[in-house]
Amino acid sequence: MTEQASLSQQPGPASGPTAGTSAIKDCRCLLAECIERIETDSTAIFKDWESEIARPVFRPGAENLAFYLAARQYDLTGLQSNLSVLGLSSLGRSESHLRKSLAAVSATLDGLSGLPATWPEPSVLDAGLVQITNDQARFFGDYPGERNTRIMVTVPPQGATDPAFVDQLVEAGASCFRINCAHDGPEVWAAMIANIRAAAAKARRTCPVLMDIAGPKCRIESITPPKAKRLSRGDRFRLLARPPATPGRLPAITITFPEIAARLQPGLQVWIDDGKIGARVVELLEDGAVLEVTVVADKGKKLKLEKGINFPAIDLEIEHLTATDLANLPFVAANADIVGCSFVQRPEDVRGIMAALRQHRGDRPPQPLLLKIETGLAVRNLPRLIVQAGSHHPVAVMIARGDLAMEVGTERLSEAQEEILWLCEAAHIPVVWATQVLETLLKTGAPSRAEVTDAAMGQRAECIMLNKGPYIAETIRFLAGILRRMDRHQFKKTARLSALTSWRGPQPL
Repeated sequence: MTEQASLSQQPGPASGPTAGTSAIKDCRCLLAECIERIETDSTAIFKDWESEIARPVFRPGAENLAFYLAARQYDLTGLQSNLSVLGLSSLGRSESHLRKSLAAVSATLDGLSGLPATWPEPSVLDAGLVQITNDQARFFGDYPGERNTRIMVTVPPQGATDPAFVDQLVEAGASCFRINCAHDGPEVWAAMIANIRAAAAKARRTCPVLMDIAGPKCRIESITPPKAKRLSRGDRFRLLARPPATPGRLPAITITFPEIAARLQPGLQVWIDDGKIGARVVELLEDGAVLEVTVVADKGKKLKLEKGINFPAIDLEIEHLTATDLANLPFVAANADIVGCSFVQRPEDVRGIMAALRQHRGDRPPQPLLLKIETGLAVRNLPRLIVQAGSHHPVAVMIARGDLAMEVGTERLSEAQEEILWLCEAAHIPVVWATQVLETLLKTGAPSRAEVTDAAMGQRAECIMLNKGPYIAETIRFLAGILRRMDRHQFKKTARLSALTSWRGPQPL
């Protein structure tokens, strides 16, 4: 029997006169075994991290994260079932305080067995959530009205030229603002920041500015011929390391990281433009490969410059900070409240951006870092990324679901975003739920039913990010209404038993 099975395949409580006593004894033994194994494993995990931690305030979160990771190596469903039958906590909502929750359940079992019992102080169980709440305000500002989840807005070009427009966004309920450093430049960014600061001061609000460093996103760099035809399923095109000397029978594209062309293999899946085009490698060429379109809308889709391209099966081992990023860092270090780290994948990526920011910060304290998780490698490395960043800077995480869906697969995305939420709660750090939230409403003025449900799910994060769109003010207000309603019923994984208002009074047949 494996270790995982040994912690899950346990008999349920017995029946008969001594059922209760027997069940308590069995559960107490099983819980003691679990705690011993988890403590041993978590000690080993934390030992690898401990020397790196320079921020004392981060240490409890790192210790809890190590304990949580150790516990989640095992299947605890058998233990949960036995605890639930006894009317005890099933541990399903204890991410931020798992060790203390196990101690509390253990003490209860001791008390039921007639043994001396000592329970943790209730304030100890709340400490992780208090830290998350404090950092939520640091990263995402305050909030108007009766809701907890903040709203982040990506600033459009109008934000640099129209102060009244920014006032409108703050009045609608925006709590923080994102400037995408992949677009515009320091002059425009400075105007945006000035308008945001002025709007926040006028509203007597705190609205932090996130400057999102673009990072090494792979994009289409050239298309041959420039006006390539619309692609349908079964059509083919070439992906090359360099533009062809002469147009060929098949259209050709090059990408911003041409070295990837040499790593393509037959059958490898490629996604373009956030999954609007899916293709697979069908033939290798001397300087690239031929790809066949496998996924596209019935009306087809054109290849366009600057659109992102994802290679889920390839871990892109490329420099994290591009030349453009390095040129932008002096402005970001001087002006951003929060620094967004796009396409961060490895601990050395985090170390690199921290070192680069230090060069321009002087005596000022380290800026909070928002780690954008958008590749499969970043998901696998998430605990190490959190510890590397959080050991030296305040840290939060963004679930960047656009690229992440392409990298881990749309079928896996729902599971991945849940796991990221749990892991970040265990580390006592806040999370942003991002990418295409209420996108139809933003662009057309009318939401789809599916995206309303998605926005409601995002309420469990500390912040929800909205992209640019002509209906941005209306979307902020709509989202704020959803969040106010959902806050009555849900806090992270915990359902709040607030009064239901749809069935008040007698219910006649």
